Amino acid sequence: MRWIWIDKFTQFTPRQSATAIKNVSLAEEHLHDLHPAYPIVPHSLIIEGMAQTAGILVGEARNFEEKVILAKVGRATFHRLVRPGQTLTYHAKIDQLSEQGASITGTVTVDSQAVAEIELMFSHIDQNLAGLKFPEHNFVFTDQFMNLLNTYRTGGDVAI
Repeated sequence: MRWIWIDKFTQFTPRQSATAIKNVSLAEEHLHDLHPAYPIVPHSLIIEGMAQTAGILVGEARNFEEKVILAKVGRATFHRLVRPGQTLTYHAKIDQLSEQGASITGTVTVDSQAVAEIELMFSHIDQNLAGLKFPEHNFVFTDQFMNLLNTYRTGGDVAI
């Protein structure tokens, strides 16, 4: 099972940028773990949503042939809390894309109000310079994941 932290793409420009949304529901048990009397979305999950949005953008740029992993959170600055009933909007922009990986800048908003600015770096791990060997199969963009992504392509508002 995969934990998908975005609900759908609302904009997708290959090799450039993507926008995705996540509707936050009081039914999500993890929201109650940090402060049971005041449920909020943990900052780590906001970063995860940006990483998924940007990671799909980076993966698509090379036809999902690379194993794309989050290599580094360069910066994550948060401005406000996110509560159940709100919708997170993730906007990711590729700043640099090469055979080795990519860097992105992203913004997260709720109702056009700034939630966070996030800078991430991704690695194409088969192109690493350390000479490490990884499995041949793509364990990042699996068949299960690609089937899910195809539902975005055909059933969503935005084609990828």
